[in-house]
Amino acid sequence: MLWYKSWLETRWRFVIGLVLVIGSVASTVFSYPEVQRILASPPTQTFGGILGRQITEALVLAREYRGYIWSQWLSGNIPELLTLFAVMLGSGGLLAQAERGGAIFTLSLPVSRRRLLGVRAATGLAELSVLALAATLLLPILSPVVGERYAIGDALVHALCLFGASSMLFAFSFFLSTVFSDVWRPALIVLCLAILVALGEQVSGLSRYGVYGLMSGEAYFRDGVLPWLGLMASATVTASAMSAAVANITRQDF
Repeated sequence: MLWYKSWLETRWRFVIGLVLVIGSVASTVFSYPEVQRILASPPTQTFGGILGRQITEALVLAREYRGYIWSQWLSGNIPELLTLFAVMLGSGGLLAQAERGGAIFTLSLPVSRRRLLGVRAATGLAELSVLALAATLLLPILSPVVGERYAIGDALVHALCLFGASSMLFAFSFFLSTVFSDVWRPALIVLCLAILVALGEQVSGLSRYGVYGLMSGEAYFRDGVLPWLGLMASATVTASAMSAAVANITRQDF
């Protein structure tokens, strides 16, 4: 019953996210032939500065299918989508329900608050993992349509990186939802922090070692190395934020 209740609370956020992820990855894959046609034309403009170097690198990567998928999808659109839906799935919960007077039934159930939060968190993380898997496992399925191949092993590694990094954003939203009694403040705070982190990584040139470097699997794409340290750090941060959320709710006086 708790699982079903948690699903009902988050289903539309998840379904909307899944539809957007599927539509976006399909659009990225099917656009590859047109991108190749455009790149076959002689360049008419040069770019300078940090942004110029990034544009130039993206153009070079896009000449090869795996590079195109990484630059346009795995380090482009999907980190933005997963950031948004990780935050949305993590926001809300028991404190927001209590503020609206809707937590009376939930709190009357013969289960501990720890279990209530555990089921809510597990449901959100399961939904987030499905979004991450959909974002990458569709690549081997759709790529033959445009005459290309994408390795299932690469897709699984990138799914792990996407989930590992986005789970931290989910956990921070989940924790802030035990501090603030509305849905929007936790979401807005984490989204603003995510934007600042992404900008900081780009400006510093250390994107490979940051949250979004982990999310895009940059180390694996460039060097074939799994970012074990980043994945372990993300698991530690996620678990710590979840524990803090449980402690907050446990001492709340509803």
